[in-house]
Amino acid sequence: MKLLVINPNISDDVTALIESEALRSASPGTELVVRTAGHGVEYIETRFESLIAAGAVAEIIAEYAGEVDGAPIDGVVVAAFGDPGMPALKELTDVPVIGITEAALCAAALQGHRFSIIAISDRIRPWYRDCVERFGLGGRLASIRSINESLNGIGSVQQDFKETLLALSRQAVTEDGADVVILAGAPLAGLARELRGQIPVPVVDGISAGIRMAEAVVGLQSGPHRAGAFAPPPLKARKGLSENLDAALAAAQSAHTAATNAASTN
Repeated sequence: MKLLVINPNISDDVTALIESEALRSASPGTELVVRTAGHGVEYIETRFESLIAAGAVAEIIAEYAGEVDGAPIDGVVVAAFGDPGMPALKELTDVPVIGITEAALCAAALQGHRFSIIAISDRIRPWYRDCVERFGLGGRLASIRSINESLNGIGSVQQDFKETLLALSRQAVTEDGADVVILAGAPLAGLARELRGQIPVPVVDGISAGIRMAEAVVGLQSGPHRAGAFAPPPLKARKGLSENLDAALAAAQSAHTAATNAASTN
């Protein structure tokens, strides 16, 4: 199995954190292709920054929509909490596209009734709340707690605020009634392993959840979307797209048309 893992922000040090945790989480035999957004922002805190990141993620998916080193990509992991571009990115390719938010929320929902999200900034909280509501889990959200200090650097958040993040996690349990804690965002990748045992409830890492969920969904071999909400976009005039993105759209639409024609003759 080969998974394309995309960091939707431009920070190489965050990509390194993503890759390290993804490698620790992946099953034997799973190959990872880890890439960083070609344009965008240092780290994503707002809906608008997510909008910018979505385009960068789409370009990478389009670039790797075919084969990589002679073998096809089996699935995609969008490795930023808030899932930039999701669920629209599911329309672009035949392989499963999994966001770490949906993966983490699913993992949390399987392990407890109420969950709390621990985030890296106050500014990010409204967007995260939107994401939880979009997945229909607003009633199970105990709280979103966050660091309310300026960050020294996005790659050093874990080291700079480890004790703060631990305290926020414990408060989510004792004061908010969380059955599960989600450490949100790629800058916190791997921290759940370190804090496990210091927090009295299950702790979910988004990157780990994303990799494992992607492996599971790929393994189901459920088939591509050829109808419904996530079928490829309809054919229409377009211009100004990159060569890769135009080709990926054309391939998806062609496969959809072929499947539709085949169904109509049966």
